[in-house]
Amino acid sequence: MLKIENLAYAYDNTAVLKDIDLQVKEGEIICLLGPSGCGKTTLLRVIAGLETDYSGFVEYDGKALGNIPIHKRGFGLMFQDFALFPHMTVAENVAFGLKMQGISTKERQKKVGDALALVNLSDYHQRDISQLSGGEKQRVALARSIAPQPSLLMLDEPLGSLDAGLRERLVVDLREIIKRVGLTAIYVTHDQQEAFAIADRIALMNSGRIEQIGTPQDIYKQPKTVFVAQFMGLENVLAKNPLTKAEEQVLIHPLGITLDINGVVDGRVREVVYRGSTYRIIIETEFGDLRFTINSDNQAPTTGDTVKLNINPNYVLTIR
Repeated sequence: MLKIENLAYAYDNTAVLKDIDLQVKEGEIICLLGPSGCGKTTLLRVIAGLETDYSGFVEYDGKALGNIPIHKRGFGLMFQDFALFPHMTVAENVAFGLKMQGISTKERQKKVGDALALVNLSDYHQRDISQLSGGEKQRVALARSIAPQPSLLMLDEPLGSLDAGLRERLVVDLREIIKRVGLTAIYVTHDQQEAFAIADRIALMNSGRIEQIGTPQDIYKQPKTVFVAQFMGLENVLAKNPLTKAEEQVLIHPLGITLDINGVVDGRVREVVYRGSTYRIIIETEFGDLRFTINSDNQAPTTGDTVKLNINPNYVLTIR
C-alpha cells in the first residue's frame, strides 16, 4: 500500500531523514521505533503531508503523494495530546471530521455509533471531555481517527501521556481494534515493549536512518548492528569471539548463555540482581562482561564466585 524510496529531508540545512526505504503492506501495523530525535515523527509527517520539502519518492496505493494535499489523502492521524475539543461532547468530537467531509447527519450518527462501539464507549455519546479519564480520552481520539474509515491510520506516540500501567493495557486494545477494523497503520513510539506489543513489523531508526526492519522477534533475536542490539538491551558486544578466539565483533545473545560446570568459558561473578522470577547476572570474563538471566527457581551464584559458562554457538552473532 505504501512505498517509500530514497527519501531524504533536511531542516535548516541539517539532515533529518537520510535514504529511507520502506514498504507497508495492506492491513499491516508498522512501528517506527527509536530514541528521541531519530526522525520517526518527521517521517510520519512526510507521509501525512505535513512536511513537503523532501527528496525521494512516496507512493500510496499506486499514486505518488507529492502533489496530493493533506485533506485529500484519506489518512487518519492520532497524536499524543489527543487534540480533543473540550467544549464538545464525546459524540461531537468523533463526528467532527465526518462533518468536515460533508457526510449527512444520519450517516454521521451511524459512523459515530460504530466507532464508539469499537472502542467500548457506546454509552459515552453525551459525556463532556472534562469528565473523562486519560484512557477514555485516548479511546475517544482513536474513535475520531477511525470513524472516517481512513485508508491509512497514523499514530504518533498515542499513549505517551499515560502512565505505564495504563499504556500496557491500552496498547493491546489498540492492536485488537486496528486489526478488527482491518486498517493499515503506522505507529510511532520510543518504547520497545509498546512496539513489541502492537507491531507486525518494526522499523528501528537511528540518526535519520532505518537501521533494521523486521518482526519483533527478528529485531530482538537477530540484531544486525551494535545500535540495534543496545537499543534492545543486549549489551554483550565483544571484540573477540569467545568460542573461536577470532578477532571479530560479536553479540553473545543472553538467550544462549548458561551456567555449566563443564562450560568452555571461565568467569567470575561480578553482580547478581534478584528480579522476582529471574536473577540478572553479570559475569566478568577475559573477553569482556557477559550479562544474562536465570530462573529464580534455580540456585544463583554469589558475587565473587568463579564459574564456567556454556555458550550456544547459534546465539553468537556477527554484528557491525
